[in-house]
Amino acid sequence: MRIGLTGGGATADRIVTQASGAEADGFTSMWYPGAAGAGDPLPAMTLAGRATSAIELGTAVLPSYTCHPVLQASRANAVVSAIGVPGRLTLGVGPSHRIVVEDRLGLSYDTPGEHTDEYVQILTGLLRGEQVSFSGREFRVEAGPLPLPDGAEIPVLVGALGPRLLRVAGAYTAGTILWMANARAIETHVAPRIRKAAADAGRPAPRIVAGLPVAVHDDVAEARTAAARQFSMYGELPNYQRILAHGGISGPGEAVLVGAEETVAAQVRALFEAGATDVWAAPFPVGDDPAGSRARTRALLAGLARE
Repeated sequence: MRIGLTGGGATADRIVTQASGAEADGFTSMWYPGAAGAGDPLPAMTLAGRATSAIELGTAVLPSYTCHPVLQASRANAVVSAIGVPGRLTLGVGPSHRIVVEDRLGLSYDTPGEHTDEYVQILTGLLRGEQVSFSGREFRVEAGPLPLPDGAEIPVLVGALGPRLLRVAGAYTAGTILWMANARAIETHVAPRIRKAAADAGRPAPRIVAGLPVAVHDDVAEARTAAARQFSMYGELPNYQRILAHGGISGPGEAVLVGAEETVAAQVRALFEAGATDVWAAPFPVGDDPAGSRARTRALLAGLARE
C-alpha cells in the first residue's frame, strides 16, 4: 500500500531522522504542512531529500495566494536541484481559506475557484519545463522555461474538496491531496468528479491522496473525543464542513481512523477500496500513554506500507 506520514520537525536533526526512519520503515511518502503562518516546508524537504534516496516528499499544501505561481515554480525547481534526484518532489497547492487569506492576511478572497484554476495552469506549465504565455482575469504571465534537472516534470496536486477544484485538479494536475475526506466522501464525491475531469481532458487517471488523522487506541470513544478537540478547527471551516457532510458525518472526531489494530487496518483498506491511490496518515496522541499509542500506530502503518 502507498502510505505516507506527516513530515516536519523543530530541528534539522529531527527532520533528517524522521525522513530517514520513514524511508527505512517502507513508507512511500512524507507530506509537509504549508499553511500560512506554519513556516515554509521547502527547506525541511530539502534536508529530508538529501538524507534519503527514494521516499516521495510532498507539500500538503502550499497556499497559492501568498506566492505567485512563477515564484512557486522556481522554488520547487530549486528544491529538486538541491536534492539532486528528480522525481521525488510533489507540489501540493491550494487556495487556503477566507479566514486566512482575507481576515489574517488582508488579501481578497472573492474568486478562489478562478484564482486556483489560473494558478495551476501557469504552475503546471512551468513545472513541465514549458514557456508559459498566459492571460486571464487573475494572472498575466510571460515566463519560462525553467531548467528542470534532467528535464523531469515536477507533479502538482491540488487541495481540492469542492466540485470546481476537483475539475481543475483532474484537468490540469496529477490529482488531489485531501484532508478530512473519509471513504464515503472519496467514493461518492471526490473520485467520480476528478476521474471524469481527467478523462475529459485526456489525462491519466489522477492520484487521490487521502489525508486523515490516525490513532491505534482500544478506547474508540476516548480517541474520537481527543480528535474532536485536537482537530476542532476543521469542523468550523466551510470547505471542511462540506467534505465532512459528503462523508455523512458532522465533525472531525467522526472522520479520524481509530480503534485497535485490526479496526484501523480495515479503515485504511476502505480508503483504497473507495478510490484513494495513497493514504497520508497523520498519527495523533491519545490517552494516558500517548507515546505508546503513537508507537502502536506507527507499527501498524509500517506493516501496511510493506504489504
